Amino acid sequence: MTSSAARVALDLTADLPVGSLEDFYRDLHRHPELSLREHRTAAKLAGRLRAAGYETAEGVGGTGVVGVLRNGDGPVVLLRGDMDALPVTEETGLPYASETPGVMHACGHDLHVTWLTGAAEALAAGREAWSGTLVVVGQPAEETGEGAALMVADGLYRRFPRPHVLLAQHAAPGPTGMYAHTPGLILSAATDVDIVVHGRGGHGSRPESTVDPVVTAAYLVTRLQTVVSREVAPRDPAVLTVGRIEGGTRHNIIPSEARISLNLRTQSHDVRERMIAAIRRIAAGECAAAGCPREPEVTVGNSFPVTVNDSETDRMISAVHAQVFGAATILDPGPAMGSEDFPRLAEGGLPYSYWFVTSTSPEQWAAAPGNDLMEKFAAVPSNHSPHFAPDTVTLVPGIRAMVSGALACLAR
Repeated sequence: MTSSAARVALDLTADLPVGSLEDFYRDLHRHPELSLREHRTAAKLAGRLRAAGYETAEGVGGTGVVGVLRNGDGPVVLLRGDMDALPVTEETGLPYASETPGVMHACGHDLHVTWLTGAAEALAAGREAWSGTLVVVGQPAEETGEGAALMVADGLYRRFPRPHVLLAQHAAPGPTGMYAHTPGLILSAATDVDIVVHGRGGHGSRPESTVDPVVTAAYLVTRLQTVVSREVAPRDPAVLTVGRIEGGTRHNIIPSEARISLNLRTQSHDVRERMIAAIRRIAAGECAAAGCPREPEVTVGNSFPVTVNDSETDRMISAVHAQVFGAATILDPGPAMGSEDFPRLAEGGLPYSYWFVTSTSPEQWAAAPGNDLMEKFAAVPSNHSPHFAPDTVTLVPGIRAMVSGALACLAR
C-alpha cells in the first residue's frame, strides 16, 4: 500500500513548476501578515486553489481558506497549512526579506502555504491516480492559538466535508532531508499566564512612603523558577518561562503596578493545574510579604492543547515517507515542548498525523559550531528567531512529503 503511494507521489511530483513555487514562496516571505490579518496571503492561496479546480471559500474563521476537490468515492483527507507570521524584525539578510517593518515569517508558515499549494496542485493534476475527497485548509492565527477553533466554530465541518483523517507538517531546524515522526504525543500543551502586582506609587526619593511593585515583581520572577524545579516531579516534563516584565514610566517614579507575563509548557493536565496553583500561591505570598495594598491579579490566557498523533496513521505516513525518501531520513525525536493548535481541527477525536521537515541550508548547517548532531541543532537558527531562513531546496521534498502522505490515505 505504502509502496504504491510512494510510486504515485514520485510520479505526480516529478515535474513540479519549481520556478513558480519559488516565486510564490518568496512573495509570501516578503509580505508577512500577523494573526487574523492574513488577507493577502489567503487571497494568494485561494487564487491558486481555484485555478487548480478546487471549490474554494475564503473568510472561514476570519481569514481562513478552504478548498475542496471531490474525486469520486473514497476517504475525505484534510491537508492543513498555517498562514500567519510573527511580530519579529527580520535579520536574515535574504534578498527577499520581509518588507513589512517588525513582522517576519520567523516560523516557516510561508513555506507551509507553499507546500500546501504545491501539493494541492499536484494532487489535482494527478486525480486519475486516486479517488476520494481532498479538503485543503489554509489556517489563520496558529501563533495565537485561535485559528483552528475559529474555523471549526465557523462551521468548517458543517459547510465542508468532514475528514476521515487530517495531515499537517512543520518546518524545523536541522540538515535538509529529514522527516521527524513520533507516533503518539509529539507536542506539548502551552498556557499563557499574566500577573499584575499592585503597589503604591510615589517619588523615587521617598521609597518609605511607597510599596514598590517592581521589587516585588523581581522577587516573584526569581521565586517562580522553583515551580518546575521543586513542585513538578522530575519524570514530568515542564517549562515555565517569564517572557515579559514591565513596570514604571521614568527613572524617579515608583509605579503603582508591575506586570509579568508567563508561558507554561506541559504534557499533562494535572501538571498544568499544579503549576497554575503554585503560581497563584507564590504571587499571593510575595505580595503579602511586600505589604501590597491589593492581592495580585493572576489571569490564565491563551492555551494550546497537546498534539497526540494517531499512532496507526502516523506509522503509515512515516512508512510512505521512508519509501519516498529512504529509511535513513526518518527519525523519531520523541515529544517536544513546542505547541500547536492543529489538534483543535480534529474535533471529536478525528485521527491525524503531524510531522516535521528539516529545513536548514547545507551551508548554514556546515558552518554551525559543534561536532555532533545535537550541538549543531542548538547552534543553528530555530523557529521564531530573526535569523530563521528555511532553504528553498526544501520546497520540492516538502510538497512530496505532503502528496505521499495524502496518497497513503486516499483510495486508489
